[in-house]
Amino acid sequence: MNIKKLSLYNFKNHSEKVFEFSPQINCFVGNNGAGKTNILDALHYLSVGKSFLGNTDFNNIKKDEDFFTINAEIQNEESEDIIKISQPKDTKKIIKKNDKTYERLADHIGYLPSVMISPYDSNLISDSGESRRKFLDSMISQTDSEYLFGLMQYQKTVQQRNALLKYFAKNRTWDKDSLEIYDDPITKLGTQIFEKRKNFVEKLNPIVQNFYEIISGGKEAVSVVYDSHLLYDSFINLLRENVDRDRMLTYTSKGIHKDDLLFEMDSVLIKKTGSQGQQKSFLISLKLAQMSLVKELTHKTPILLLDDIFDKLDDTRVAQLIKLVNQENFGQIFITDTHRERTENVVKKINEESIIFEI
Repeated sequence: MNIKKLSLYNFKNHSEKVFEFSPQINCFVGNNGAGKTNILDALHYLSVGKSFLGNTDFNNIKKDEDFFTINAEIQNEESEDIIKISQPKDTKKIIKKNDKTYERLADHIGYLPSVMISPYDSNLISDSGESRRKFLDSMISQTDSEYLFGLMQYQKTVQQRNALLKYFAKNRTWDKDSLEIYDDPITKLGTQIFEKRKNFVEKLNPIVQNFYEIISGGKEAVSVVYDSHLLYDSFINLLRENVDRDRMLTYTSKGIHKDDLLFEMDSVLIKKTGSQGQQKSFLISLKLAQMSLVKELTHKTPILLLDDIFDKLDDTRVAQLIKLVNQENFGQIFITDTHRERTENVVKKINEESIIFEI
């Protein structure tokens, strides 16, 4: 799959922009603050229906305007589709495919898989488990159409259980039978999500190891380890054995909403022992593994979004990365950079069909 044309209206700092893309490599060059990353964010919207920067949809409307729209012509294996995302100031976001509105976001996820490599990736190593859970959920959602829907149902049910625990505490009352109403749906949904996460990480880990060996020369052994309460006990037991603890804390303390991914180097957390260069190499290996696995599971080639990649790696390593991606036939690539000459020197040697856009 590839994006043939992108049109932006009132999206962030862009009043109106239209791009016609190469099916190979596309580069956006310009000064800091010109809006290069915003274009990648629009492409990310096309893939998963939201900003990769964590902004709310309303905050992405250009100042003093009433809406934003993102339109794209996308060439898939069989035909050409039109994707339109619109966000008015006063109503909910609308995503359409060929003028037909999606009833739920989960139905769109996976249509156009994507992988983003950006300076913000370092947060995956330094932040709490929540960011790594979101990353894992995002990966699986692009390969499993029902995963995101099940996850949302699970989160909603846990929120309801937590609300009841808070009600009990506030009103100094207790009704264990009422709380146990949530045991069955939480257990069923949570166990399904656990199994899917576990299976996905088992497939992902050896691919990460392979790419890391290619990028780094194989001097260290890295691994991605799935950590979950459900590895040690059944969900129903966790809920029942922690009822008193949950009552005291007023929230559900055990479950897959506490899962984490452990990024290890030589069996030690990489954030403790890995140098900056090793951590960068690991993160790029992780993202390339994500691309490879998504492609394998969906039979679709994800688009690759490389934000400020020259800030992460020197020119030689960037050239190696893009060459590797080309060799792996990963499909359409989008790159941002501040120096046109630098970008041109790297990408033109690899692919003559590349296009460079001045922003």
